[in-house]
Amino acid sequence: MSRATTPPRERRHLLGLEGMSREEILAILDAAECCRARLRAGGMPFDDLRGVTVLLAFFEDSTRTRVSFELAARHLGATVATLTTAGSSISKGESLFDTVQNIGAMGVDLVVVRHSASGAPAFLARQLDVGVINAGDGRHEHPTQGLLDLMTLRDAWKNRFAGRRLALVGDVAHSRVARSAIFGLTALGASVTVAGPATLIPAGLERLGCAVAPTVEEAMEGADAVMALRLQKERMDGGLLPSLGEFSKVWGLTVERVRLLARDAVVLHPGPMNRGVEVMPEVADGERSVILDQVENGVALRCAVLERCAEAARRAPPAPVAGAGLGAPGGTGAAHAKETV
Repeated sequence: MSRATTPPRERRHLLGLEGMSREEILAILDAAECCRARLRAGGMPFDDLRGVTVLLAFFEDSTRTRVSFELAARHLGATVATLTTAGSSISKGESLFDTVQNIGAMGVDLVVVRHSASGAPAFLARQLDVGVINAGDGRHEHPTQGLLDLMTLRDAWKNRFAGRRLALVGDVAHSRVARSAIFGLTALGASVTVAGPATLIPAGLERLGCAVAPTVEEAMEGADAVMALRLQKERMDGGLLPSLGEFSKVWGLTVERVRLLARDAVVLHPGPMNRGVEVMPEVADGERSVILDQVENGVALRCAVLERCAEAARRAPPAPVAGAGLGAPGGTGAAHAKETV
């Protein structure tokens, strides 16, 4: 997709930040700031989404993302239903395709989906005539995390992205957060430098628009912010790292390394955080840390996204349901979804 504005009908979905225009991203951030002000002022719930049903379909474990989406939907007055793998028909062998068909028959308005297969939210968007929000798919993207990180950086950087630089450090190979950060920051005129063990840096990563540094020190030198990425041990095969201790020693965010940043730079982490591995406790709890700001901004940002998608869904005319696709009879299957760099 080019950097053109997303067509109105497709605005009911949020599948990724790749290709999203600067204007659209800033519009979402502006709306999120308004939501944050309302949330801080109290007086909830609101009734912006009264009559809207939001399904949280989480096929992978989640705490911050799932809870913040649920809080956001309830703050806005929506009806919330939750679907997880444990205790559902998925655990009995039901395919994603059949699950999709059942969701469509329930009269749901918005589906927030997290799935281990890259492309699963896009598949749902093709199969269902409802709005679909990607809450993280495989190694592809995590767009609402990317947006809340942009919101946090916008505060720290006093609304100026041009000329700013973020250092992304750690497990980039398995990080959907990294991809959304790169797409979002480059769209707003900032730059990204990536650093991590060679086994955790995908080949050709520069094609996404970032630079790759050989050491964490080089990546962090003069950067306006640093984001440590969680080591995703659950997605790793053996042999990618010699030990957690070695990773922490060579790549972890220490007080000494944080001093390499620009004077007003901040420290971020998308969570969950392995204290003492990616980030030392004194850094995570230090004066430069905006990690808890990220968590607060997550609820406001997801309020804005739910409102955006619900409004677009109200205006969109019904569309014919797409044919067989991911997980459908004759389709490619979730395990074969394309995973981008």
